[in-house]
Amino acid sequence: MQRYPSFLQQLSTLVVVLVVSGLLQLTLAQGTADPQSGAHQGSAREEPSNVAPQPRVALSEQPSNGQSASLAPVLGPGDEVEVTVYGAPDLSGHTRVATNGSISMPLVGYIRVAGLSSSEAEEAIEAQLRQNNVVNNPQVSIFVKEYTSGGISVAGEVSKPGVYSALGPHRLFDVLQAAGGLTDRAGGTVTISHRDGVNPITIEIPKDSEQMSRINVDLSPGDTMVVNKAGIVYVLGEVNKPGGYVLNSTGGVTLLRVIAAAGGPTHGAAIGGTKMIRRTPTGLQELPVPLKELMHAKVADIPLKADDIVYVPSSRLKAAVNASALLSTLGTTALYRVPF
Repeated sequence: MQRYPSFLQQLSTLVVVLVVSGLLQLTLAQGTADPQSGAHQGSAREEPSNVAPQPRVALSEQPSNGQSASLAPVLGPGDEVEVTVYGAPDLSGHTRVATNGSISMPLVGYIRVAGLSSSEAEEAIEAQLRQNNVVNNPQVSIFVKEYTSGGISVAGEVSKPGVYSALGPHRLFDVLQAAGGLTDRAGGTVTISHRDGVNPITIEIPKDSEQMSRINVDLSPGDTMVVNKAGIVYVLGEVNKPGGYVLNSTGGVTLLRVIAAAGGPTHGAAIGGTKMIRRTPTGLQELPVPLKELMHAKVADIPLKADDIVYVPSSRLKAAVNASALLSTLGTTALYRVPF
């Protein structure tokens, strides 16, 4: 009978020890807790619920190497690509983007890639391979051999107008050189229109090499570059160097300046019969030119416009030369540039 009180006493002692141990552990846990974190949690609960979360920026939206992602070339109909699926040579191959913007792959079918960059097209193909259970962990690489839809169009006064590949970095004068350079009729300006058609820019082509490097802008796939035609005035008849004289981008030139560029009248010129032919909205107009008075500074110089024709007749020529006869000779005249 004495064993029962002894057993109850030991049990009571064990319970007391367990309670005391639990209290000590709770005290230690509260003492080591970070008061600042609790403060932060409390303040976070006090924030109003109508505060909008900050937007996240995807890595693909961030510019890399100083260029925005929008400048990356995109695929389009006719582009030539080499698709490689690592570990699956049967799925790899060379193809072109179809007119509907898709490419065809074995065991997959048609995948639309038009409007995607090469990296985005790789992700689209990988997703389709996983969806069709063709490859468990596909790794796809696309090498673009030729951009035909996203090339740079060159038109206007260049030797070889056309569409030039946009592979790799391209700058204004690189593309001009690829197009064979400027023609004799090229003016001093180039107009560049971007793919979206918004805010085309016009650049004046400088003669100074230092300024040329400064305005050698980068071109993007889909850009259109037009080399504008220069204004030309023609000096025909009895001058030492008859021909067409190309104006600069400003176009400002006077009759005496062009006559001087043409070497002046010859000894057989009938200066008093000089005339100018000008195109007007109502047709061709013949205007007398007081060349003798101009050469003696007795009258003000005459500003010329593009396509004006100045004709200095010969004192030996009896028959009158009409405007139609002069116009028929313009296609065979030599071209020069008025020195400025």
